[in-house]
Amino acid sequence: MTHLNPIVLFFYFAAAAGISMFSMNPVIQIFSLAGALSFFFLRNAGKRTGMHLPLFLLALLAALLNPLFQHNGATVLFVLNGNPVTKEACIYGAVTALMLLATLYWFRSFSELMTSDKILYLFGRISPKIALLLSMAMRYIPLFGAQLKKTAQTQKAMGYFKEDNAMDRIRGYMRVFSVTVTWALESGIVTADSMEARGYGEGKRSSFAVFRFYRKDGFYLMLIGALFLISVYGLATEAVAFQYYPTFGAQAPSFISTLTYIAYIMLAFLPTAAEAGEKIKWKYLQSKI
Repeated sequence: MTHLNPIVLFFYFAAAAGISMFSMNPVIQIFSLAGALSFFFLRNAGKRTGMHLPLFLLALLAALLNPLFQHNGATVLFVLNGNPVTKEACIYGAVTALMLLATLYWFRSFSELMTSDKILYLFGRISPKIALLLSMAMRYIPLFGAQLKKTAQTQKAMGYFKEDNAMDRIRGYMRVFSVTVTWALESGIVTADSMEARGYGEGKRSSFAVFRFYRKDGFYLMLIGALFLISVYGLATEAVAFQYYPTFGAQAPSFISTLTYIAYIMLAFLPTAAEAGEKIKWKYLQSKI
């Protein structure tokens, strides 16, 4: 899956994450999160990826905030400061948290696979300036984190970053963040001026790409398109619709709902199956050496 044409990869993530972002179906969200997590951890097996706890804490916060501020629902679990906390609001908050977490992990995998050269390949001919902007944004995300650590270490070495108390620590972190943001803005301006001086995006331009569209890419593109259309059709006909307020409920199971769930499960776990197949094939070939 990772060696497919960038067009196929872009369309896949747009389909898998798009359905998850615009659906409040709990079954879709559960399988979306399971597919996103399985693909991410399978690709990064044995690597230190980090940044997992903040994402789960953000999802937990989203799940807790909804029942605290949304009091609709017929089933009251308990009353907090005179405000009812309902079962329906808790379920809605949990589904929202699943959607948020699944979308974040889909985009984490997307940012790893869609490198700057692939972005330029996709959008370079359509709009060179948009391609440059996207590639710069994706490039500066890891650079910003590295520069943040470097700035903090420099501030500590110079004695400006004090940790005597909470206020000093907050001031130090704010100073580090301000310096890093200034660096990012200056670097972006320098890069943009440099590309403009070289005539990037002016007039007709030729382009070179190492990517080719093979039969395998066409097969995956048709498969992804078919699974995406089936899933969208099921969601559009409300065969898999869920009701949250005033009571939680779902449509009765039908042929369309079953087909929709099967299609999206296949779509969500398609990269995991492809990646696992490639790893198994590679280990088999290694054993023959």
